[in-house]
Amino acid sequence: MAFRTLMIGDIVGKPGRMALEGLLKDLVAAESIDLVIVNGENTAGGSGITPQIFQQLRAIGVDVVTMGDHCYRKRESLPLYETEPRIIRPANLPDVAAGHGYTIIENKNGVRVAVINLLGRTFLKPVDCPFRAVDAALEEIGDKTKLIFVDMHAEATSDKIALGWYLDGRVTAVAGTHTHIQTADERLLHQGTAYISDLGMTGPYDGVLGRDKFRVIKFLTTGMPTFFDVASGDLHVCGALITADETTGRASSIRRINMQYKPEAGAASYDASDGKGEAQEEI
Repeated sequence: MAFRTLMIGDIVGKPGRMALEGLLKDLVAAESIDLVIVNGENTAGGSGITPQIFQQLRAIGVDVVTMGDHCYRKRESLPLYETEPRIIRPANLPDVAAGHGYTIIENKNGVRVAVINLLGRTFLKPVDCPFRAVDAALEEIGDKTKLIFVDMHAEATSDKIALGWYLDGRVTAVAGTHTHIQTADERLLHQGTAYISDLGMTGPYDGVLGRDKFRVIKFLTTGMPTFFDVASGDLHVCGALITADETTGRASSIRRINMQYKPEAGAASYDASDGKGEAQEEI
């Protein structure tokens, strides 16, 4: 039986959350989506997540939230990682780190699905080996489910592509996040794993990777420190729709999603000051 999963790329700040809320319900209905996975490491003012935002994402139809290098940016989120199975941090962080690197949940129809989160090592802070971490996670998952989705949060495309080939035939999909730029290399690998190097950004494209373009340009042209505030215009929801066999876990298709969100006249709008003063000198 066909199982359809929507994987959404990095949601940036309140604008990204607004766009997702505005489009997700209709998209799920139109595409008969069975599971929604989002990367939430930039949801709170562009860096980190809060318990309130996590609950907002769940309320609009998100099933699992994956994270990345900003997973602990908000101190108030730390207990969330220990108590809530539907949010995961990278599995190749040290074992003592708060939270878990993978989860197994049941969707609305009772189908069991596993989601694994990993962090790349190139151009990012030192972490454990993602290949060994994913091997350990797959061994623990065992035969509990064949539907396994991996979010590889990494800077270098080589890290992501290598992991895709390493996991070909062992997981349903490997999707990259972190760069905020959607790639056009979606494909089915030889043994039935769906792959894309980056799902893209969900948020404001009238900026630089979701940040105010004038602030970023000022920093790059002057070298003077400034706050990279969240941008506010041209909202998009980006990701990929993956169809797989529920019994074998093999993917049969992967299709990029890039939808522009235009709020209707009179609709509630976000606060353009969301995230002011956060994530200084960091995109």
